[in-house]
Amino acid sequence: MKVAVAQISCVIGDRPANLSKIRQFSERAKNSGAELVVFPEMADTGYSMPVIRKSAAVWKEGAVPELQRIARELSLILVCGVSDRDGDSIYNAQVIVDRTGEVIAKYRKTHLVTAAPLDERTCFTAGNEFATCKIGDLNFGLSICYDLRFPEVCRTLTIKYQTNAFVVSSAWPIVRLEHLRVLVLARAIENQSYMILANRTGTDDGVTFCGNSAIIDPYGAIVAAGSADREELLQAEITDEVVESVRGRMKAFDHRRPELY
Repeated sequence: MKVAVAQISCVIGDRPANLSKIRQFSERAKNSGAELVVFPEMADTGYSMPVIRKSAAVWKEGAVPELQRIARELSLILVCGVSDRDGDSIYNAQVIVDRTGEVIAKYRKTHLVTAAPLDERTCFTAGNEFATCKIGDLNFGLSICYDLRFPEVCRTLTIKYQTNAFVVSSAWPIVRLEHLRVLVLARAIENQSYMILANRTGTDDGVTFCGNSAIIDPYGAIVAAGSADREELLQAEITDEVVESVRGRMKAFDHRRPELY
């Protein structure tokens, strides 16, 4: 399967403009032969807590219907970070839409960042469930940004749900760039799984994001990498055979001792 990562900036609070850019990058991905494209966190609203509180939409009225149209018209699988208003709560969500426009997986961010200058608790409610989606021979596990700091997320997705590829939508700040680089490599290596990271560029509310989107294979080799500050489209082929080869050569999962953990 050929996958693409759209490393983009967003216009704060301008859903039509952001969806237009998502369409443009989706078209580029499709024209290059990609079957699946991943977009960053909160790609519909931009990453600003006051703006999100004001403009977050219910699932069936916000960005999702347009994402479904794009996927259906291009016959392309989309993974995108979106706002999700549900009653009095707003969730930082991620959606997978298949080639027919059907929503086949939905995830609500389970770990909310509180490090200055960001505090997601002022806007979001934390989700309480993990989500996976089987596409062909690969089982994708969904994850959003700060979740990367919790190894239990990817390990649970791998052990309990048989995930072998992680799709991460992110808006990671440049002040912690090195953390991002280390964490995505660690999550891929320790779980012998693909890591597909779409991280933001640009600046929202004084927070500058660090790009460095990446596609990493199950051995920890970086097969595609983004810049720190440019919008761009990354692409790579990923296969179940590579996962099985890596896991077959180093049988780390067979050597686990869960009775000690």
